[in-house]
Amino acid sequence: AKMPEPAAPLPSSPKDPNAPAAGAVADAAAGQSRQAPAAPSTQAGHGSGAGTAADASAAAKGPPAPAPDGPKTTDKVYSCTWKNGQIYPARIIERKQLEGRWEYYVHYEEFDRRLDEWVSADRMGEEIIKSKSKDSPLATTESGQKMTRTQKRKHDEINTTLPNELDATTAALEHEREQATKVKNIQTVELGEFEMDTWYFSPYPEEYSKCSKLFVCEFCLKYFRKSKTLERHKGKCDCRHPPGDEIYRHENISMFEVDGGKAKIYCQSLCLLSKLFLDHKTLYYDVDPFNFYVMTEVDQRGCHVVGYFSKEKESPDDHNLACIMVLPPHQRKRYGRFLITFSYELSKMEGRVGTPERPLSDLGLLGYRSYWKSELLEVLSKNRGNLSIKDISQLTSIKPDDIITTLQSMGLIKYWKGQHLISVSPKVIEDHLARITKAACLFEPSKLRWTPPAPMSSGPKKAR
Repeated sequence: AKMPEPAAPLPSSPKDPNAPAAGAVADAAAGQSRQAPAAPSTQAGHGSGAGTAADASAAAKGPPAPAPDGPKTTDKVYSCTWKNGQIYPARIIERKQLEGRWEYYVHYEEFDRRLDEWVSADRMGEEIIKSKSKDSPLATTESGQKMTRTQKRKHDEINTTLPNELDATTAALEHEREQATKVKNIQTVELGEFEMDTWYFSPYPEEYSKCSKLFVCEFCLKYFRKSKTLERHKGKCDCRHPPGDEIYRHENISMFEVDGGKAKIYCQSLCLLSKLFLDHKTLYYDVDPFNFYVMTEVDQRGCHVVGYFSKEKESPDDHNLACIMVLPPHQRKRYGRFLITFSYELSKMEGRVGTPERPLSDLGLLGYRSYWKSELLEVLSKNRGNLSIKDISQLTSIKPDDIITTLQSMGLIKYWKGQHLISVSPKVIEDHLARITKAACLFEPSKLRWTPPAPMSSGPKKAR
């Protein structure tokens, strides 16, 4: 049995007072429901026995202080039992001792940080001396063996070079950020009828960041430490939609444009909430230079937030999207694709090309690659003739660099005598289009009611 794929967990289940809490990513992917584990930080003695004579001796003298030397060492790889009973290599990031028993915060090697968790000592095994797996695509390439077609496609989708790669300074800052946020501070969050396991660290104020579970109002996004405090707030909160202009409504989907300078508290709360599910995000409190496009599902109770993207009001680098996030319960509904399409539709109305800010998350990268492929193939299928990269960019508002890398990943472009030439036949286009899954949540251009804002200033633009 393979470890559950971490890239796209299924939606969380609605909260039921008589049902078990939402499970972790692995159980959600398997379509199972279980009782959510209590946060180790609030349960003393979680896990099984101490495991060493030193621990037993220390326990006999009363609650011990954290010792510098424990059964397992940080920054080393050990075998660890996953929730489904399978064993995987995991690196110890942090450790703590509660009443003589050790608990470890582990990162499962070769999997995303969103699966990091606290585990009890009885789930930890022996130290593993790392060696390259014969089954990994990278080892297969280095050993000279040929990749399978599936391995090559997955490897290319993730590792194809994108424009605007991180320079040395940005890479150093990114490493510093990872070290500062390596341990999740909040384990679960309750929003409306959903309870969600969090994925990453979020810099909530200290008195809230120490809570294992956070309670958030689904309309105004204010956050609380206790359920009863949220219930009292609901009785007074008269907000039923995001504090901005509704610029799109089709069936039960509505989009609101929220000015970060006018609704600062709401936008800051939205950023803190989204950071629980985004690894590469640094904007938390400086929201004034941004507009937020909030996607909601509408019912008789109001407009419920399902995702959003943010966009700089003035971008010197042609960025039409800064951050994008869809809440876990609403993933696999093609809402991410809808938000990407929406950002490019705004660019078309502005008469300019756009590109997302880097770095992209793993899910963001896959979403953009899917959008770019389908858009380019659609244009090529409708315009059978000589099309240049510039022509395609004007038709789609996609930046030329993104067009080139996407066509390269599909093998539809060649570099000859200093120029990029599109080399494609109608049969190849039809084959690619046949493999593309049609979006379930389609954008309806006629429902968009939006006027591009006037430029903020005519002076020189300042980068963020």
